Amino acid sequence: MLQRCLDLLAPALERPGAVVVDCTLGLGGHSEALLTRFPEARLVALDRDKEALRLSGERLDPFGDRATLVHAVYDELPDVLDRLGLPRVQGVLFDLGVSSMQLDEADRGFAYAQDAPLDMRMDQTTGVSAAEVLNTYPPGELVRILRVYGEEKQAKRIVSAIVREREKEPFSNSARLVELIRDALPQAAKRTGGNPAKRTFQALRIEVNGELTVLERAIPAAVKALAVGGRIAVLSYHSLEDRLVKQVFAAGAAITAPPGLPVVPERYQPRLKLLTRGAELPTEEEVAQNRRAAPARLRGAQRIRESME
Repeated sequence: MLQRCLDLLAPALERPGAVVVDCTLGLGGHSEALLTRFPEARLVALDRDKEALRLSGERLDPFGDRATLVHAVYDELPDVLDRLGLPRVQGVLFDLGVSSMQLDEADRGFAYAQDAPLDMRMDQTTGVSAAEVLNTYPPGELVRILRVYGEEKQAKRIVSAIVREREKEPFSNSARLVELIRDALPQAAKRTGGNPAKRTFQALRIEVNGELTVLERAIPAAVKALAVGGRIAVLSYHSLEDRLVKQVFAAGAAITAPPGLPVVPERYQPRLKLLTRGAELPTEEEVAQNRRAAPARLRGAQRIRESME
C-alpha cells in the first residue's frame, strides 16, 4: 500500500520546502520512496530501534541533508520537531507494523515460528522484556493483556498454564511458550486463525513496547503538528490500532458546536477532512506479493483549519 500512501500525501508534499515525517522509519523503504517521489521535500524520520536507524541511515545516505534521522519513539514527535525548529509539517506517515528486520532476526523474539529469547523490545536498550512480563506479572494482569491486546478468547486457559509452568522454571525462550499454548488450547481453537500462538505474541509485543499507550498520544500530536493543508496517512495492522486512529480522525472531522445554532462559529468547525472512506484494504495482488500486508488498514486525513484552542 506504499503507492497509495504516497498518493494520499502528494498534494501536500509537491510544494517546495515541504517537510514530511516518517514516524516509523524501520529499514527506510517508505522514507526512500518519499524522498524519491518528492525531490524538494525534507524528511524527518523517527525510530526507537538503533539498529534500524543504522541500516536505514546507510540506505538514505545518498539523499544527504534532506534526511534527518532521530532515535525517538513516535509520541516524542512534538519534542523532536521543537528541537529541529519545525513548528509545522506538511506530511506525516505512520506504518504501525513490526518491521521485517525485527520479525526475521531470530534473537529479537518477535516471531513464534522460530525459537529465540523472549525479548520483543523494539528498543533493546530500555524497558522490560517479554520474558519478564511472563515471569512477573500477576495472573489477572496477564489475562487482561491477552484479552485486550491479543483479543485472545482463551486467555484464562493460557495464563493458567503460564503461571503453573513459570513456578517450575521461568520462561526465557519462545519455543517453550509456543508449545505451552498449543497444549493449553482446545482442539477447536487450534483449527482457526493460523498459528495458535499468534494472538499471545501480539499481546506481549504490544505490552512490552507500550504500543497503544504511545499511539494514543502520537496520533493527536501528529495531527496537531500538521500545517493547514498538511496530510497524514496511517497504516494499522490490527483492530485496536485502527479503532484508535479512526476515533482521532472522526473527532477532528466533526462539528463540535452545540445543536441548534443557526450559524456554526469558526471554533466549532471541523479541523480535518477525511481522505479515505473508512479504512482502505490492500489489494489481492499486494497480499500475494507480501502476506504480512494482509491485515493492513489505511486511513488518511487533511488539516483544513487551525485549532481555536
